[in-house]
Amino acid sequence: MKTIIHVNQAILRRNMKSGTSEPCLIVRNYKHTEYASSVIINGPSKVVYQPHQPLNCGARAWVETQSDVKCD
Repeated sequence: MKTIIHVNQAILRRNMKSGTSEPCLIVRNYKHTEYASSVIINGPSKVVYQPHQPLNCGARAWVETQSDVKCD
């Protein structure tokens, strides 16, 4: 199953402004979405940058993997 990992910029900005540490990494697959502070990818992965074809959420750079992913 393909998993996509990217940074939620709104949470990142909010953390910088308020001094909080809310998890800003989003890990998505077809089953669910999970937020994390760190992610371990147990296998091959690919970093994608598509400035003119962003994801539906607006992300222009992300990591894709078919491997098992563990969120911390």
